Amino acid sequence: MISEQDSAQVSTATEAAHQHAAQTPHSGWHSPAQILSWLPKTATPWQQDSAIRANFKFVEKDWLHMPNPMRTPTTKADPKITGNFTKPLYHTHSLVQPDSIYRPEYAVYRRGVAGDPVPYTIAGDSIITSVLLFCFIIASIAIAQARHFLERQLKSFFRPPREGTTVITETSNEMRFQFFLVAQTCLVLALILFISSRSMAQESLSIVHYQALGLFTGIFAAYLLVKFLLYSIVDWVFFDKKKNIQWMKAFLFIIAAEGILLFPIVLLLAYFHLSVSSASIYTLSVILIAKLLAFYKIYTIFFKHNTAILQSFLYFCALEVMPLGILWGVLMMTGSYLTTIF
Repeated sequence: MISEQDSAQVSTATEAAHQHAAQTPHSGWHSPAQILSWLPKTATPWQQDSAIRANFKFVEKDWLHMPNPMRTPTTKADPKITGNFTKPLYHTHSLVQPDSIYRPEYAVYRRGVAGDPVPYTIAGDSIITSVLLFCFIIASIAIAQARHFLERQLKSFFRPPREGTTVITETSNEMRFQFFLVAQTCLVLALILFISSRSMAQESLSIVHYQALGLFTGIFAAYLLVKFLLYSIVDWVFFDKKKNIQWMKAFLFIIAAEGILLFPIVLLLAYFHLSVSSASIYTLSVILIAKLLAFYKIYTIFFKHNTAILQSFLYFCALEVMPLGILWGVLMMTGSYLTTIF
């Protein structure tokens, strides 16, 4: 009964609205407020809805051809959107296209939590590994071919030649081999310093690792070059040419021997996880033995016949100990400038 009565009232209100619309002088579009004003005040919401549906004309709009209010002001009109809802979201067009900085096709969705990046290691560096392998192969070939040269150097080191004996000159290949071992010593010392500083201080370098290694290698090479020049100047002033040549040969032999003895430590540090403390003890022991051998050769070559132990000690401190202390200070200063503490 209630539904039939409501439907009758709705139809009556609708007819009244149609009659009023026909009598009104306004033609075309009517607002919802105008349509509702035609109804009696006792009209129910259902009656109001029916009257609006019967008299209000809804404008049909083609939203595909409407301007995009979400685009940037400098872009052109948006192309026709032909999206497919069956594809993933990043394949379809969005409201901000064609914005040049919006590239949804590059979106990457990861599953799970990203892990920590693998830290840098010497063992994982292909370039340094190739350099060490190259040094090992060249040194092995050179030692095999210049075995007699090394034996002669070792014998003359502990058994100095007598006065008046002829000095055996080295060939060009033997000298190239010795200078290669000296360069290898600089590289080995730089690698030991680099690995030790990263392991003990837990700091990151502010430059690339290759640049840091090259800088350390250059510092050691400059240190040896400065020592060579100092020895040449001082010995040229106070001693004769024969003694100077003997000392330069002994000096190069000591430096080359340091590189040969320290090369296995670099391999153990890089590939076999040797502790830095053990490597430091071994390295300091090798350097200490090298300095003692240098003091021995200084005494036997320059001051043995004069029995001037004090002069040999002063000579050793001025040209060996002081440059070593300056080198340590330069390395510490360089390391502090190259590291960034996070």
